[in-house]
Amino acid sequence: MSRMSQTDPELTHRLTRRGMLGVAAGATAAALLGAAAAPATAATETASGTAGRGRPVLPPGRLGIQLYSLRDKVSTLGFAPVFAELEAYGYDEIEFAGYTQGSAGPITLAQLKRLASDHGLTPIGSHVGYYSNDPNAYTFAQNLTKVLDDAQALGLQHIGTASGPFRYGSTVDAWKRAAEEFNTYGAAAKARGMKFYQHNHSDEFSFATDDPKVRLYDVLLAETDPDLVFLEMDIFWAYAGQFRFAVRPDGSPAPFEPLDYVLKQPHRYPLFHVKDGVSDPSNQFGYRMVDVGDGDIDYQRFISAVSRLRGERLAHHWQTEHDSPTESFSFARRSGEYLHSLREKC
Repeated sequence: MSRMSQTDPELTHRLTRRGMLGVAAGATAAALLGAAAAPATAATETASGTAGRGRPVLPPGRLGIQLYSLRDKVSTLGFAPVFAELEAYGYDEIEFAGYTQGSAGPITLAQLKRLASDHGLTPIGSHVGYYSNDPNAYTFAQNLTKVLDDAQALGLQHIGTASGPFRYGSTVDAWKRAAEEFNTYGAAAKARGMKFYQHNHSDEFSFATDDPKVRLYDVLLAETDPDLVFLEMDIFWAYAGQFRFAVRPDGSPAPFEPLDYVLKQPHRYPLFHVKDGVSDPSNQFGYRMVDVGDGDIDYQRFISAVSRLRGERLAHHWQTEHDSPTESFSFARRSGEYLHSLREKC
């Protein structure tokens, strides 16, 4: 079960702000990401605790974190102190971004698995490179067996890549070719009781260079076997993609809503990255990244919509992340507190 911290004045202030800001449901070509005004009464109810009487938005046991956000602490302190902090903050799950701990010294996979268990943390997934020009590289394309051996040794349920399917270019056929390779990795992972997944950034939502009417992300979904290849939606980058690619190269509108992808095929999205941003149209991505709860992405809406689907409440894993937090432990603590504080609207 998730362990929830007490709400403090700072968190109440952040909740009040989130009651007034959010990502508008249903994007249009002219709509920017981010702020959509909510009634002042909703903000007041949230801050006063009235809205807090509903069921927690975050499903029990599903608060995770991508350890890339804590890479500075892992490399200097080692996994043990980091896991101790995450346990204290009420985290349930971890996603790896490498299995080494820098100056803290060597650690075996068996030791790493046991250490996570000792702190009540379930290793849920890991990011590994897709391909490399180095034949000895630790990637799916170059060393698939080793990648899967290590994932299995850690007891991972999922093993994936944060690399986009751009290995052969940005044409439709190039992505079909990459999709074939993903299917191969997915079949190999499935044979070991795991799920292979791909984590998006914003470029996946761009258009094929040889057919600007086709969104590349749609090619990936169509050409990968839904029983073999899964998706980890990075929600921040999906909305950045919405901002960047709501208009085709010819100027015609091509709006999309990231949440709709999930609602149409929820079984394909076992993992999510919960990453926040403040709407900023002057930024090339439409957002400035901030700690979860400090931005304009409406996570009460997003997580609730997925979790309310029949049979889906415990089928997904929600992992906080920040690419470059000001202070990584503070990011982990504050983001976890915020997600635990969210309640369903009565």
